[in-house]
Amino acid sequence: MTRFDDIYSRPDPRSYFATLGPLDYQAPHHAQRLFRRLLPFAGFPEDHARPVGQDGVPRATVLDICCSYGINAALLNHHVTLQELYDHYTSPRVVTLTTAELIKEDRRYYAARRRTDAVPVIGLDISASAIAYARAVGLLDDGFAENLETAPPSPALRQATRDTRLITVTGGATFLSARTFRALLQGRQRPPWVAALVLRTVPYKDTSEGLAEFGLTTQKDTSRTYPQRRFTDADEQRYAIAAVSAAGDDPRGKETDGHFHTALHLSRPLAHAAAHPLPTLLQDP
Repeated sequence: MTRFDDIYSRPDPRSYFATLGPLDYQAPHHAQRLFRRLLPFAGFPEDHARPVGQDGVPRATVLDICCSYGINAALLNHHVTLQELYDHYTSPRVVTLTTAELIKEDRRYYAARRRTDAVPVIGLDISASAIAYARAVGLLDDGFAENLETAPPSPALRQATRDTRLITVTGGATFLSARTFRALLQGRQRPPWVAALVLRTVPYKDTSEGLAEFGLTTQKDTSRTYPQRRFTDADEQRYAIAAVSAAGDDPRGKETDGHFHTALHLSRPLAHAAAHPLPTLLQDP
C-alpha cells in the first residue's frame, strides 16, 4: 500500500486535503453518518439506551484513535461535509495563509458551524503537529500524541479517557493491534463501544479477540461496504484484490472497480448486540 506519512506531520491539514482529495478519500464522510447514528446508544446500560441529550442523559465522550487533524471531530460536531472541507482547505485564499493565520480562520470557521448537540472529543495520534492543530482550532477537547503500540498510556491519557463511551477509528485499523485497546480499557468497569471502519485488506481478528477480553463482542456489518479511496496505481489494486480474495470476500464491483473498501466493525456488550441487531441499529430514525 502507498504510504502517506508525510501529510500527517505538517503543522496544518492543507497537504492532507490536497493529497487525498484527488484520490477521492471518503472514509470520514461515511463515518459522519455512522458515528452520529451509534453515539446516542454507546456505553449506556441496555435498559437506559436512549438518545444523547434527551431525558437528562449526559452527552457521551468520544475517543478518536488515529485522529490526525481532527477530521472526524469536525464532521461529527459541525454542520459541514467532507467535500466542504476539501473545498475550504484547497481554496486559493486559504492556500496562501500562514499556519497561524489558518488557525485563526479555522477557529471562526468551526465556531460558526458548531452543532448544538456537539459532544466532547478526545484525539489520539502519533503526530504531535496534527494534535496541536486540532486542539488549537477547537476540534478536540483534549489530544494526546502517543503510540500505545510501543508504550503504555500516560497518566494524563488514562485520566482523560476514563469515561469515554465510544472509541472511533477510520483510517488507523491498519496500524493498530489489540495492544492499543488493552492499554485503554484496562481497569474500566464499563468498557466503551468501539466502532471501526476497517479496510477489507486488513485482518481484524487480533483486535476483536482483544476486545472480547473486556466483554465486548465484535460484529461486522455484512450488508454493505464503504469506499475508502482510489488506488494510486495498478500494483496497489492487484494487492487489494488478492488480499480481499484471500480473506474470503468478493472484490467484484468493489476493489475491481478501483477503490479500497472498508467494512464497519462494531464492538459492544453481548446483551446489547443480541437485543439490537446491527442492521437495525444502523437504520436512520
